[in-house]
Amino acid sequence: MRFTTAAALVNQLVEAQRDQSLGRMLARWSRVELIVIDELGYVPLADVAAELLFQVIADRAEKAAVIVTTNLPFSEWSQVFTNARLCKAVIDRLTDQAHSIETGAESYGFRITLRKKRRE
Repeated sequence: MRFTTAAALVNQLVEAQRDQSLGRMLARWSRVELIVIDELGYVPLADVAAELLFQVIADRAEKAAVIVTTNLPFSEWSQVFTNARLCKAVIDRLTDQAHSIETGAESYGFRITLRKKRRE
């Protein structure tokens, strides 16, 4: 299992592309049994970054698991993936044979913090 933020993963991929080691980087990510990509949607992705992230997700389709956490509903993912076709393709790959869990509008971490403060 590997845990990463979307920003960290994209930065690694862009740097690997610059260093001409993208193939090795993608191969490493494809061998991981489960990838957890946290914080998707905090910032829009540049076209190149979005395409590289799509490569990681698409390479894993029907082969290995991906967990993505985000505060955005799918209807707002076009703010992150500004290319409409790429946005649809990412959502298609992630939702095919997937379990989607919505925790509500309020942040889980925020809810836990509030409970702790009430006990004090």
